Amino acid sequence: MRLILGIVVGILITVGGAYITDSFAPAPAAGETAETHMVNWEVVGRRFSELGTNIREAWNRLTGATAPTKSGT
Repeated sequence: MRLILGIVVGILITVGGAYITDSFAPAPAAGETAETHMVNWEVVGRRFSELGTNIREAWNRLTGATAPTKSGT
């Protein structure tokens, strides 16, 4: 149990450190084209969303469940 907790805490510290480093990175000066961010957080969010969708679809295939439909009007 301690091992799993240590792994989770390590992951959280790593991601938190990268986020803090990116948040406090100075903006590039005029004319600079170098990217200062370590992580493109929009890409991370999109990939995480896609991962959730893929897991949901795989679970539905395994269980034979159908995806809930949204009733619009």
